Amino acid sequence: MTIQKKIAITEVALRDGHQSLLATRMRLDDMLPICAKLDAVGYWSIEAWGGATFDTCLRYLKEGPWVRLRELSNAMPNTPLQMLLRGQNLLGYRHYADDVVKKFVDMSAANGVDVFRVFDAMNDVRNMRVTLQQVKANGKHAQGTICYTTSPVHTIDYFVDLGKKLEDRGSDSLAIKDMAGLLTPQVTKELVTKLKGALDIPLHLHTHATSGLAEMVQYEAVAAGCDGLDCAISPLSGGTSHPATESMVCALRGTEHDTGLDLGSLQEIAAYFKDVRQKYKKFESAFTGVDSRVHLNQIPGGMISNLAHQLKEQNALDRMDDVLEEIPKVRADFGFPPLVTPTSQIVGTQAVLNVVSGKKYKVLTNETKAYLGGHYGAPLGEVNEKVRKLALGDEEAINVRPADLLPDELNVLTREIGDKAQSAEDVLSYAMFPNIAVEFFEERASGQFKPESLEEENTTPATQNNGDSLAPTEFYVNIHGENYHIKIEGVGHKSENERPFYVKVDNVLEEVRVETLTEVVPTQDGAIDTQKASRGSRRPKARTDNDVTTAMPGKIVKINVEEGQEVEAGQTLFVVEAMKMENPVHAPTSGTVKVIHIQEGDTVNPDECLMEIN
Repeated sequence: MTIQKKIAITEVALRDGHQSLLATRMRLDDMLPICAKLDAVGYWSIEAWGGATFDTCLRYLKEGPWVRLRELSNAMPNTPLQMLLRGQNLLGYRHYADDVVKKFVDMSAANGVDVFRVFDAMNDVRNMRVTLQQVKANGKHAQGTICYTTSPVHTIDYFVDLGKKLEDRGSDSLAIKDMAGLLTPQVTKELVTKLKGALDIPLHLHTHATSGLAEMVQYEAVAAGCDGLDCAISPLSGGTSHPATESMVCALRGTEHDTGLDLGSLQEIAAYFKDVRQKYKKFESAFTGVDSRVHLNQIPGGMISNLAHQLKEQNALDRMDDVLEEIPKVRADFGFPPLVTPTSQIVGTQAVLNVVSGKKYKVLTNETKAYLGGHYGAPLGEVNEKVRKLALGDEEAINVRPADLLPDELNVLTREIGDKAQSAEDVLSYAMFPNIAVEFFEERASGQFKPESLEEENTTPATQNNGDSLAPTEFYVNIHGENYHIKIEGVGHKSENERPFYVKVDNVLEEVRVETLTEVVPTQDGAIDTQKASRGSRRPKARTDNDVTTAMPGKIVKINVEEGQEVEAGQTLFVVEAMKMENPVHAPTSGTVKVIHIQEGDTVNPDECLMEIN
């Protein structure tokens, strides 16, 4: 007799779908109108929170992440709401003390999360223990998670043993999280079969479509006994995202594994998201097709679109291939960690720094140092001791659960943020992203949020109302007897007194930033006058080895020294946030800090002198 086994479907469009394809930029206003239809489909769960959404809400969208959670929970009362939670990392990039972890789980449950998918980037079960326990204490569904990866040290037997450990620690179900799309049909069959034979809890599969194998992998998983699949509605599927929901529903319809979901309803939802996606063209990943290189670089779906967008912002998108080649080398030096947040950011950012700075490990982020010091957990493979020595010096790496060394910090954080926090949720937001949260709170208090624009940059030449060009756009320039052919290809948005122009010089495209030094001012008699434009201090170019610079563009988040202070070579002078990682900048030599050209909050570039040391 054939046993009917309905396959559970988790819809990921509201989190991982747009995180993978649109740099996590979808706004709540574009989610709420379709929630009633999503709620009526009959999904096992809808993933709508966690991952990079918390960071993006605060940093770019200027939405309260807790408000988003409550609104979505209220709009979909019949379907369990799911979040992705990074164990002891929660949603930030460091480990938090146990009291913060417990409070975060409590408030997430109170605000609407029903299913907690809990993972650790190192697959270190010690880092998931407290989180799983607190989910259970709140009466919610605890889904322990295996981060699947391939390396010389990761085997099927290792993953089966890991699954049993997570079941023993109270997981209600187990998820295989194949964040980079590395599973093949053959490996999937073996892995699912062995896990089902060893476990008594349901098994779910999360895989990305990057390599082009995801639909085959999911079908093979179902045949081997898998109980649930993650899918994305078709306009937000494929590429670095997931198999299309409608496709998998069709593939299983009429079989003993029929999902029971209505295709007509799914197609109505798909039509809605097809229109919504058009609003986010600015954030479209350049990596939307099949890319088999993932089997070499192992970059997860959500990371590659964000990596591409961050490199584009720093005018370094042409170095993407170099970064993709460098990532596996850094990963091997780091003991083959799975590439998933935050280790994907740590390894990825270090690879970018290695490429951009022109020298391996010339610049080490604070997160790299913490990782190599054991503060994220124990890597399965051997760490390159030469690299660890560069990061730690003579300091020994820890070998205990990292959070065992962290004293309770919730009360300290509450005092630090003070009156700017209006709730316990605000304190937790501050814990995750201190600088970004404070900026968010200040904008909220002023009533003037400044969300990132959805409009693409205007790169058309400036024109008058009649359509004629405002000025010549193509000409020859003779400088000291040398002729140059100049053609203005476009102009971007003006920011304060600066505007970018896209110029071809002898057919080579360059970006030129023009700063206005004078401005037109009407006089009392109706004439016009020109005055010096108001402007901030202009930093000098770095010229000597004692001029302190940064390896890549970023934002100053902390200054550690003052003018006139004596410093030692290697001492941390200030910290630059770049690509969501904090990069300490050290004194190139011993001496006295002569001049500081920066303030906290400033945006800086690599060719600028940020401090001068005598």
